[in-house]
Amino acid sequence: MKRIILILIVFLPAIISAQPHFGSVKLGIFNPSATASGFIIGYEGGWAVDNNLIIGFSADWFNKNYVDQNLVSQFNNYYGVNSSLNELRAKTNLHAIPLMGTATVNFPISPRTNLYLTGGAGIEALLIFYSNYDNPNNDDFHGAFDFAWQIGSGIAYELGPRSDVLVELSYHNSQPSWDYNVTDPNTGRTRVFQRSFDMSGIMMRAGFRFYF
Repeated sequence: MKRIILILIVFLPAIISAQPHFGSVKLGIFNPSATASGFIIGYEGGWAVDNNLIIGFSADWFNKNYVDQNLVSQFNNYYGVNSSLNELRAKTNLHAIPLMGTATVNFPISPRTNLYLTGGAGIEALLIFYSNYDNPNNDDFHGAFDFAWQIGSGIAYELGPRSDVLVELSYHNSQPSWDYNVTDPNTGRTRVFQRSFDMSGIMMRAGFRFYF
């Protein structure tokens, strides 16, 4: 068994590097539960094992400015209702960056058209700029992470020997969270609020895939 593992370690990089490489650029709309829908851009790269299977990695970027209504409700419940001020305190600028390993299986439906299933798993990084409680016009920063997975399907049409155009519908799932501490300046008591970002939702994208 050790000999087999050693052989795989030595020869797998050479086997993978011998496969045709591909790169995909995808643009579209993402509608996570935590925020309103917005623009998302992504890149996927890797290796074409054969005509029916490609494996690789993906990185996406989604940005949204919004008011965290869950946090507004927590502020109202604990400190009393002050909707306009608490909404200012709950303003959030969120950058979501999922990084995943991916696999795509092609099912030819015509000489130049493939139906495909795609999936991935990895980590979701959130970069969160949020209003300081005492000075809402100032921003604080925090990072949050969680396991992420994604599954979808699409259609790819061959533009040429080394290029495809594609449309894709997928479902993305992750829910990073962290604890947000606020000290009441009047009482000195510290209250812990949980900030949870449900980044699960539907993603609709179109793009191009290139082989090289």
